[in-house]
Amino acid sequence: MSFDKKAAVEYDSWYQTKLGAFVDQVETKAVFDLFQPQPGEKVLDLGCGTGNFSIKLAQKGCQVTGIDISETMLERAAEKANKLDLDINFIKTDALNLEFEANHFDSVFSMAALEFIEDLKKAVQEMKRVVKPGGKILLGTIRKESDWGRLYQKQAQKEKSVFGHATFREPEDLEKLDKNNLIQIKECLFIPPDCPDEKINWEEENRLAGKKKGGFICALWKIKQ
Repeated sequence: MSFDKKAAVEYDSWYQTKLGAFVDQVETKAVFDLFQPQPGEKVLDLGCGTGNFSIKLAQKGCQVTGIDISETMLERAAEKANKLDLDINFIKTDALNLEFEANHFDSVFSMAALEFIEDLKKAVQEMKRVVKPGGKILLGTIRKESDWGRLYQKQAQKEKSVFGHATFREPEDLEKLDKNNLIQIKECLFIPPDCPDEKINWEEENRLAGKKKGGFICALWKIKQ
């Protein structure tokens, strides 16, 4: 999967819209409530893209290494981090063959990257290899059977869509990855992608919770000693 600079900028620009900004708020709250980043924590942000969560983790005081297979995305991430005077290490590497020693990180964090990893089982094995005993792994992904999942699956049918090679998953798919170490699975993003502007708010998000399937799911594992 490749991105040109224009695509990287367009990816970021969506988060400047009212809907994009709110989606980011919702997903960030859900994953940070689970992950609870700590100052000094050595975190691998796997599939960091343009650095959205690498930056948020660094602002929480974490020591962040962001990896991706797209040089363009990494360049964009580094530009953003530099403007904020954040010391984040961005590296081009493959999630299926991480270029780090065993037990190197306190935790592994990955948001909206699983969709583009076909052999997720192998990727998780690599995550578990590089995380220290007692460390955390947080994975977040678009939910297949949701309004958001159906939107992205429809987009995947379009020519040259970034989602053309995406794989969308359900909570049980995440659970099967490692039942023994699983702490919790959460869902969020109950507002639909066609939500009118006046209803893009927490009141509507909370009202729809439990009535609709969340468009985003996240899971936390703690790797046993």
